Amino acid sequence: MRVMIFFDLPVVTAVQRKRYRQFRRSLIKEGFLMIQESVYVRIASNESAARLLEQRVASFTPREGIVQSLIITEKQYTGIRFLVGSSSEDVRNSIERTIVI
Repeated sequence: MRVMIFFDLPVVTAVQRKRYRQFRRSLIKEGFLMIQESVYVRIASNESAARLLEQRVASFTPREGIVQSLIITEKQYTGIRFLVGSSSEDVRNSIERTIVI
């Protein structure tokens, strides 16, 4: 499964910019990868792990702006079509890194 986080946070004031940076850093610490500006993704082993991850992100989400999450299967994720550009071949974004015990 994949957990995708989409966000649009205000960055007008210095405080808002700081909250934006903190949120972004927190996503990266949780293992998310940026696939597009303001779109981050992370692999989860199953739906319950994905829901838990979603709750963890909710715990550090700023109260201003919009933050959305979407949980999709690997099959759905691999069905993404690129109209312009191409995918990143980052090994961290590969299902082969996932170990199911």
